[in-house]
Amino acid sequence: MAADKPQLVVLISGSGSNLQAFIDAIEAGSMDAEIALVISNRADAFGLQRAQRASIATATILHSDYPSREAFDQALVAAIDQYRPDAVILAGFMRILTAGFVDHYLGRLLNIHPSLLPLYPGLHTHQRALDNGDRQAGSTVHFVTAQLDGGPAIIQARVAIERADNADTLAARVLRQEHRIYPQATNWLLQGRLVMCGDTALLDGQPIASGGIAVYADQPLPS
Repeated sequence: MAADKPQLVVLISGSGSNLQAFIDAIEAGSMDAEIALVISNRADAFGLQRAQRASIATATILHSDYPSREAFDQALVAAIDQYRPDAVILAGFMRILTAGFVDHYLGRLLNIHPSLLPLYPGLHTHQRALDNGDRQAGSTVHFVTAQLDGGPAIIQARVAIERADNADTLAARVLRQEHRIYPQATNWLLQGRLVMCGDTALLDGQPIASGGIAVYADQPLPS
């Protein structure tokens, strides 16, 4: 580990495409940080291979090995805290975390959710947007609290829903925007510009609106 760089721990369950966005941002020099550890709760998660190719330490902690969510989360905390991370990044980590885990990392625990929160917490977000006849879909980076997908929003990518879209085509376009906004929000946190204050996210001391900073697919990211 490079002690002079902010440290990240990333939690995954699947392909790790958002993890790859972080790896790419660090390699490109647009993120001044180091991924100290990648943890998966699935041994077959492709994201573990992404991490290993980038010479990042990995750990597999199977939730099925533990008698309760609390015991599993305690094992996660024990692994994470060895690295004293500045931020813990949930990147497709498909486990509901206990309040104890969330409280331990409160204010430095981020998640990205594939909807325009507060719309559609939970699963099947793209199909729900289509079924509802929405004109836009997207993804939201937010601080994690004990309320599922309910923490203060930071930044929200918006894409137009096209007439020919199905859940898969819409998800693919939204995912490309996730790869833009998640490293940016994390940069703000690591730079000390982004903080969580109660139920509000503040950027440079100013409250962020409840839905987060809106960014459209054809727009540059805010600096």
